[in-house]
Amino acid sequence: MTTEQRPSALQARTLYRFFRAGEEETLALQGVSLTLEPGELVAVTGPSGSGKSTLLSCLAGIDEPDGGAVLVAGQRISHRSEPIRAGLRARHIGLLFQSANLFAHLTVRQNVGLAQRLAGRRGALGIGSLLDSVGLAKRGHAYPGELSGGESARAGLALALANDPAVLLADEPTGEVDSAAETQILDLLLSRAREGVAVLVASHSPAVSAAADRVIRLDDGKVLA
Repeated sequence: MTTEQRPSALQARTLYRFFRAGEEETLALQGVSLTLEPGELVAVTGPSGSGKSTLLSCLAGIDEPDGGAVLVAGQRISHRSEPIRAGLRARHIGLLFQSANLFAHLTVRQNVGLAQRLAGRRGALGIGSLLDSVGLAKRGHAYPGELSGGESARAGLALALANDPAVLLADEPTGEVDSAAETQILDLLLSRAREGVAVLVASHSPAVSAAADRVIRLDDGKVLA
C-alpha cells in the first residue's frame, strides 16, 4: 500500500522575470528555484536590487514570471487569470510587508475583520484570539496612527494571518523597528512556523538569517550556491 505524498507548501521552478524601459532590459530573476515546506522558516537575503521583492511578488501571484512556474499547495498559481490567482492567494497565502498596509480610518480589530471577510474566512479564526496571539489583545480598538512601530508590525502580522494561511510571505517585516520589536516579530514568525505554517522572509537583517532554518541568497536575480 502506497502513501500519497503531500505537496510542498510552495514551489518555484526556474523563475525568470525581466523588465523593459525603452531599449534597456533588466533581468530581475534568472532561473530561481526554491521549495518551501510546512513548518520551516526560510530567509531570502541579498543586496538591494538583487530580486528579493520581485521574487516574493511572483510567489504570491501578484506579479507574473516571464518564465517558470509557481505552485502553492500543489496548485499552479502562475500564468493563470487574476481571479484564479487571487482566489489561491486568499486561500493559502498571507502577506506581510514592511508597511503594515492598515487602513488608517479603521481600528486594528476592524482592519483584521475586513481582511477576513475579503478572504472569505470570516469566523475561521476569532479576531480576539488572533490579536492575542500577536500580543495586541488590548490594542484592538486602537487606530494605526496610535500604534508604536513594534505594534504596527504586529498588527501587520495579524492582517497577514487573517486568512489562516498555509504560507506566509514577509518582505522586510522588521526593517523599520528597533531590535526589541524585531525580536518580538521573529519570535512570532518562528511560533507560526512551529505550528506548521511555511514562512519565507526576505530581509537584510542578520537576526532574520540567524533565526532561519535555511538561508537563500540572491544576487543579480540568481540564487548563489
